Amino acid sequence: MGFRIVTINREFGSGGRTIGKEVAQRMGVTCYDEELVNQIAKESGMSKDFIKNSSEEASANTSFLFALNNWANSALTDQIYITQRKIIQGLAEKGPCVIVGRCADFFLRERDDCLNVFIHADMAFKKDRIVRLYGEKDDTPEKRITEKDKRRIAYYKYYTDRTWGMAENYHLCLDSGVLGIERCVDTILSFVEH
Repeated sequence: MGFRIVTINREFGSGGRTIGKEVAQRMGVTCYDEELVNQIAKESGMSKDFIKNSSEEASANTSFLFALNNWANSALTDQIYITQRKIIQGLAEKGPCVIVGRCADFFLRERDDCLNVFIHADMAFKKDRIVRLYGEKDDTPEKRITEKDKRRIAYYKYYTDRTWGMAENYHLCLDSGVLGIERCVDTILSFVEH
């Protein structure tokens, strides 16, 4: 069976965003990542920076602490989540696309034309990538990677009650450090309807 929509969740530094953009380019469709932030900001009336910081990552490392720390902002955070879900579901209805992060796999889990992918890699690969591509300092990349992924884990758990990165939540889990970016792209495309 072919898929026309691809969602990509990824560990920070694993190259998931790059893979998503390449998959979309080769499919001839739009990759929604930063574009989602703009759409959520426009529809919710909130700033792009606030959306960026609130729409995929929690501020603590457990869903309980996330809920506790965000109690005062819960109405805003929930509004972002609801707007995000509506936009992502609408994009899937419009046609083929690639969506990076933002619980898209969860929002589209009932669709049989959606391939849900998780990209991961070992710490050495991720550290090298963020130093080389994002200009991260050599002495801090592991801490930044760990903190960013902890926030993603907490956000995902809080809103989906599922475990981020657990294989059973995805159709494909790919190790970009072992397979390489291009082979990950090729593997995903082998499941996509042309």
